[in-house]
Amino acid sequence: MVLTKVDGAPGVYSARYAGENTSDADRRALLLSELAKVSDVNRRARFVAFVAISDANGSVLNVSEGICEGTIISSPRGDGGFGYDPLFVPDGFNQTFAELSEDVKNIISHRARALLNTRHFLLNMVRA
Repeated sequence: MVLTKVDGAPGVYSARYAGENTSDADRRALLLSELAKVSDVNRRARFVAFVAISDANGSVLNVSEGICEGTIISSPRGDGGFGYDPLFVPDGFNQTFAELSEDVKNIISHRARALLNTRHFLLNMVRA
């Protein structure tokens, strides 16, 4: 999910941001249209992911969060990834998620960070 300064949109509704059954390109175009109304300073965004581990009874044992901060650029770049990847430049990089190699993205992404935190939890649980 990507959160921006445009009222936090698209937020948890990122897949349905432009309506049901719309394409990634449609969602990106809507986001860029909305962001055209704000200054570059307010183009900050973040991807957020959560991984939850529960036991067989459904009791939640752990929730891990992963966040990747960055900026939304004014036009798509790159052929990799999906969704908002061609618009999102993570902090510390000049390339969009769609331009970065899978190896790099799989280290710095919100999903990678959430899974790394989950891995730590699981390793500690096994050692206990």
